[in-house]
Amino acid sequence: MGGPVEGTRPLSWSRTVARELVHRTSVAEVLLTDVRRLADGRYVAAACWPRSHPTFPRDGDGRHSPLMVVETLRQLGIYIPLRYFAVSADAHALITDLRYAIDPMTEPRAESGATGVTCLVRASEVRRASDGTVFGLRLHVSCLAGGVLFARAGGGARFLDPVRYEAVREGRAHGAAPLPARSDGRARPDPRRVGAAGPRDLVIRTDGGRAGGRPVLVEPVDPHHPFFFDHPTDHVPGMVLLEAARQAAAFESGGVLLRPTAGRLTAARFVEYRPPARVLCVPRDTACAFRFLQDGQQKAFGVLRYENLNNQIETLNVNP
Repeated sequence: MGGPVEGTRPLSWSRTVARELVHRTSVAEVLLTDVRRLADGRYVAAACWPRSHPTFPRDGDGRHSPLMVVETLRQLGIYIPLRYFAVSADAHALITDLRYAIDPMTEPRAESGATGVTCLVRASEVRRASDGTVFGLRLHVSCLAGGVLFARAGGGARFLDPVRYEAVREGRAHGAAPLPARSDGRARPDPRRVGAAGPRDLVIRTDGGRAGGRPVLVEPVDPHHPFFFDHPTDHVPGMVLLEAARQAAAFESGGVLLRPTAGRLTAARFVEYRPPARVLCVPRDTACAFRFLQDGQQKAFGVLRYENLNNQIETLNVNP
């Protein structure tokens, strides 16, 4: 867990890190290009956000999807433990909670190329077993473009070896992979109404044609989606839950709440693929609280905020 300080040379945006170190199958979905250890649990990293990502339509003014901040956090939350904390490569990385906030006044616009993002990272609350093995930690990330702070993110993760993971998941009664989308006439929202790039990017169905009329369920159209299902999982990934909450909020608000600039998600339990979890959203002014219900249990919950406040990135207390 020790080692020399690595921050003596400039960061590089020339090539991506190894895809295995961020749990990605496709190199095209790897955002990190360089990570360096500094001192006192701090790191600096480079990320390259593509000018045009097929999953996330950019706004007319060139802003990236807020999920790019969250995906950068997710990749850092896997790379740093594997590279610097001796977490085993076969460990299962599980999100316990995450949060992010973006300043709309300073966030970068994608212009003639990819956006180079510098990440200042601090690791905290490192949890070790009696043998020294790390099984949990928290990361706090500040994102800068052109030297200007535009977002902060943070969250917790725990790491389970295969034996422990199987013990935790023993007795699950549902499938280990998403099922293909059904063509039985089930209602789907118009992708434009929920801010999705196209039909294959929908991760909810509505069981009804109008907002507030019928339950909104988590049921992705494409079980092989290149971003949301880049690799197999035996439960619904946290990124899918966050996007499902965003789409549900957009649907329930009649297309008003489209692009959250801040959000929180807490994953209390695993969300299974079957039966489809229900997402309940309560839009109110510039925020929307949400929770996921399945088998009579609350599996995850959180809030999305849509306020354009200059001090928003300080309100989540995720400073590194």
